[in-house]
Amino acid sequence: MTRGRRYDQQVKEEAVSLVINNGKSIAAVSRELEIPKSTVGKWIEDYKANGTAAFIGSGNLRENQQEVRDLQKKMRDLEEENKILKKAMRIFTNDQK
Repeated sequence: MTRGRRYDQQVKEEAVSLVINNGKSIAAVSRELEIPKSTVGKWIEDYKANGTAAFIGSGNLRENQQEVRDLQKKMRDLEEENKILKKAMRIFTNDQK
């Protein structure tokens, strides 16, 4: 499976603006900018759902997505610490016998 092209924030904002502010059709903007219609449509959906935060940039996440990722990392770290503590408890209880 091939990965599609990546578009910077400026291109996305321009495409959305042409559709929303200038009243052009998605198909017309797609042809004009040589971007697939489905991609332009998705950008418009994202913009309507998230406003200006829809196109936050490469490698960055929306605030709620970042929070989820941080919590998942914290959970993995705590699970690892629990494993270590359990092993240590087994070692110390076996040494006392």
